[in-house]
Amino acid sequence: MSGARKKNRRRVRDIVGLTILGVAVITAASCRRGDANAEPAANDSVVIGPENIVVVSEQEIRTGPALSGTLTPERDATVRAEISAPVVETLIDQGQHVTAGQLLIRLDDSSIRDQLLSARSGVTTAQANLTVAQHELGRNEALLKAGAIAERAAEQSQAQLTSAKAQLTAAQAQQAAAEKQFSNTRITAPFTGIVSARSVNAGDVVSPGTALVTVVDPSTMRLEASVPAEALNAVRLGAPVDFSVTGYPNRHFTGRVTRINPIADPATRQVRIIASLPNNGGTLVGGLFAEGRVSSESHRAAIVPQSAVDERGLRPSVVRLKNGKTQKADVSLGIRDAASETVEITQGLTPGDTVLLGAARGISAGTPVRVSAPSDVKK
Repeated sequence: MSGARKKNRRRVRDIVGLTILGVAVITAASCRRGDANAEPAANDSVVIGPENIVVVSEQEIRTGPALSGTLTPERDATVRAEISAPVVETLIDQGQHVTAGQLLIRLDDSSIRDQLLSARSGVTTAQANLTVAQHELGRNEALLKAGAIAERAAEQSQAQLTSAKAQLTAAQAQQAAAEKQFSNTRITAPFTGIVSARSVNAGDVVSPGTALVTVVDPSTMRLEASVPAEALNAVRLGAPVDFSVTGYPNRHFTGRVTRINPIADPATRQVRIIASLPNNGGTLVGGLFAEGRVSSESHRAAIVPQSAVDERGLRPSVVRLKNGKTQKADVSLGIRDAASETVEITQGLTPGDTVLLGAARGISAGTPVRVSAPSDVKK
C-alpha cells in the first residue's frame, strides 16, 4: 500500500506542474499581446530622411503662362554694301563698342571721287550759265521797253534763262547722286552699340547687298515666345515677366510684355508675344536660352510643395509632424505655381509647421517619427 501511495503522490505532482507551466505560457502570451497593443517605445520610432520633410514658409507665389525661347537684342542692324568696290580698311572687330556715326569700314572711293568732282564742276558751270542768262534777260527787257529791240529777242532771252535753270537742276541732281555714292564708301555705325559680326576684310570686293557688319544694342534684350490662346486673359501689355537664363544659375531677371501679336497661329492656335528685359549692366548676351513666366497673379502666402498634399479624399490633407508624432491635417488650397510645383495653403497650416513629403505621407497617424541627420554631415 505504501508503494501505491507514493506513485499516486508523484502522479499528482506531475499534473500540478504541467498545469502551472500551461498557466505561465498563457500568461506570457497574454503579456506579449498586451505589449503589441501598447504604444511603441522611443527606440521603435520610424526614421525618415530630411528629404521627406518640408517646413511651411511664407513666400511669394505667382501664377501665369510660361514662356521660353532665345534671348536676342531688342535692336540690331546689319549694314550692307550699296555699291561695288574693294574694301580698303576695316576699323573695327567683333565685340567692339561703337558710337552712332562712327566710321567702321572704308571702301575704295577713287572712281566715285572723280565722278563727284565732275558733278561739282557741272554745277559750277550751270550756275554761271544761269547768271549770264539772267543778266541777258534783264538787259533785253530794258531794251524792249525803250523800243531798241524786237519782242522776239526778249522771248529768246527768257527761253535761255529757263534752259539754264533746268541745266542747273540736272547738275545739282548729279552732284547729289555722286555725293550719295561717295558717302556709301564710308560705312558708319547706325546707332551706339556693339559689333556682333564683321563679314569682310581689307581687300575683299563687295557688291550691292553684301553684308558688311552687324551692330546690336544690348541695353535691352527680348524674348519672343508663344502662349496658348486660352491663356491670353492672363497676358497684357506691361505685365511683369520673371526670367531665368541659362548660364546664370540662381539668378532671376524681370522684364515686361511689350508686344502681343493680334493674330494667332492657325496651325497651333498659339499667340506670339514679345517680352523685353532691361540689360543696363550688359550682363546678358544674345543667343542664351531663357525661361520665364507672365505673372498674372502674385502675393505672399504659406506655401508647400504639391507632393505634400493628398487630394484623393473629400478634402485636401497633409501629414503634419507635431510633438514627434504624425498627425493628419485637412487644408484649404489657394493658387498653384506650376513652374515651381508649389501650392498656397489658405487654412490648416501656419508658417513653421513641418509636413511630410511623398511616400512618407503613408505613415499612420500617431506614429512617432524621428528625422535622421543629413548624410553629408560629418560625425
